Amino acid sequence: MDGTVPPRVLGIDPGLNITGYAVLDISGRKPTVCEAGVIRGRDRGSLPGRLEQIYNGVRDVIATYHPAVMALEQLYSHYQRPRTSILMGHARGVICLAAQQAGIEVVNYSATQIKKVLTGSGRAPKIQVQRAVQQELRLDALPEPADVADALAAALCHAYLAPAQARVSASSRGRPLSA
Repeated sequence: MDGTVPPRVLGIDPGLNITGYAVLDISGRKPTVCEAGVIRGRDRGSLPGRLEQIYNGVRDVIATYHPAVMALEQLYSHYQRPRTSILMGHARGVICLAAQQAGIEVVNYSATQIKKVLTGSGRAPKIQVQRAVQQELRLDALPEPADVADALAAALCHAYLAPAQARVSASSRGRPLSA
């Protein structure tokens, strides 16, 4: 990244059955929603079929809205359900592939980091995140379903953190590292 906030950020909440996405325009004083929705993996019986639907859906969103960066929610792995994380890794893989093929930078954020940026608490419940997204984007209603709210939250997190990250990166390039 060149130190400026990209004009459009694509936020993604990956899922095998439902992948939430949100495109925010960052060119004004406050981010605005260009588009938000879900990509459904309809082919329930076939993992490759669902992955293809996710890949094609993300690719279509990228082609339509031309985001400069993708903010992707990282996987959370619960020790009692490792298989879920492995399956979700497949979805993240095709999402990252779509971004790579389009030349879009992918920035990963943990769910706790996203929640902390938006609500002040990394343990905030989903409803609190939805309300924070609604307030920040001045939406008339809570963003639904939760997958869309999470994608909006990821995009907002990047929009808020990117300027600070760029300043830190720029200042560290200008200084020699101390031993």
